[in-house]
Amino acid sequence: MEKGFIFDLDGTVYLGEKEIDGAADAINQLRARGDRVLFLSNKPIATRQSYVEKLNKMGITTNLDEVLNSNLIMAQYLRDVLNQDEKALVIGEPPLIEELALCGVSTTKQVDEAQYVVLSWDRQFSYEKLNDAYQAWKHGAKIIATNPDRTCPIEGGDIPDCGAMIGALEGATGKPIDLVVGKPSALMAEAAIHAIGLPKEHCYMVGDRLETDIKMANDVGMHSVLVMTGVTTADMLAESEHQPTYTLSSISEILKVL
Repeated sequence: MEKGFIFDLDGTVYLGEKEIDGAADAINQLRARGDRVLFLSNKPIATRQSYVEKLNKMGITTNLDEVLNSNLIMAQYLRDVLNQDEKALVIGEPPLIEELALCGVSTTKQVDEAQYVVLSWDRQFSYEKLNDAYQAWKHGAKIIATNPDRTCPIEGGDIPDCGAMIGALEGATGKPIDLVVGKPSALMAEAAIHAIGLPKEHCYMVGDRLETDIKMANDVGMHSVLVMTGVTTADMLAESEHQPTYTLSSISEILKVL
């Protein structure tokens, strides 16, 4: 039976600009034996096209339809829920703003005009932006985020991610935000299963993060595959409520197990 492999990117296929050893070979062999492959990233500071180019450069032949990220899921969600005259105030970087525009989502910088605040990883995050989001919330806007990741793995360590922006706003409002559209949300899972075109029971979510990759797979009934090349340590795995179906030292082992 054909299998579908849904790969996280940062910490799973590569770290920063460096391919994780054996990643390209493993993915290419999965395809060669007839399995389907999809790439799924929470990272909102890069475009889907940039992922395509990066993967191709690493020797992993990929097209745009094989890459989903939290920006696309956010844009599609807002396209579906916003009425014609409703708008979103966006805290985020150009790749998110561009994806919203492609889906026809109207945006505003006026805090009293926004029905939604889109909160994303923003490396120019500031007190002014925090206050804009807070004031829009006080005017009744719902707060929705691209992804909950506290950090993003990079070569040699990690850096703060969207979770830091969420934490700042929740600290101001004293309430949890309304929705996260990226992993581990059902929105992201359903989009991935639809894109890969196989029943969830035949899908394997491969990632390095327990609270997003593994939780999402377990929640919706996919097989979960943890790789130990990203943020998760052995102690974190032992203590987590989110236990993977399979644990691999790296993506290079995947054909030996699956």
